[in-house]
Amino acid sequence: MAIQTWQLDTTHTTVGFTVRHMVVAKVHGRFTRFAGKLVLNGDDLTRASVEVKLEAASIDTGVEARDNHLRSQDFFDVAAFPKLIFRSTRVEAAGGARYRIVGELTVRDVTREVVLDAELLGRVKDPFGTERLAFQASTHLDRKAFGLTWNQAMETGGVLVGERVDISLDVQAVPAQPAASDKAA
Repeated sequence: MAIQTWQLDTTHTTVGFTVRHMVVAKVHGRFTRFAGKLVLNGDDLTRASVEVKLEAASIDTGVEARDNHLRSQDFFDVAAFPKLIFRSTRVEAAGGARYRIVGELTVRDVTREVVLDAELLGRVKDPFGTERLAFQASTHLDRKAFGLTWNQAMETGGVLVGERVDISLDVQAVPAQPAASDKAA
């Protein structure tokens, strides 16, 4: 089978996260602007590659003041580092429809290896004739390893923002459309 390039269907894909807040609670958030592609080499997903670019300024936790703080130099510094980028380095079978997607995540010009635990949910043709792939994936990381070190001690002990960030992805991908320059010949 030939190499196929798929793109994330951003209207049906969610890039979400949770992080501890004040030790006992969790804050949920997401990124609302991103693009990504999946390159398949036949039906063997272990030969696939993935690349996703998130716009750091699109972070959304539902609280404008908190989101502005997350965009500031204390956290993502979106003026200097506008993108978060994930590029896979390999995909490993993990049994059944499960895979480990190993790759490099770059945040604030710091690149670290991360492993996504992923599951292929299926391949289907939608009512409009478009073929779709659906995946779920998750991972966790230490935000300090990416230079996101801001925090504030609490009077009662502990800190305002947890170090561990849990990331969850619900992904739908569709075949990539050729660029306009590819169509002209």
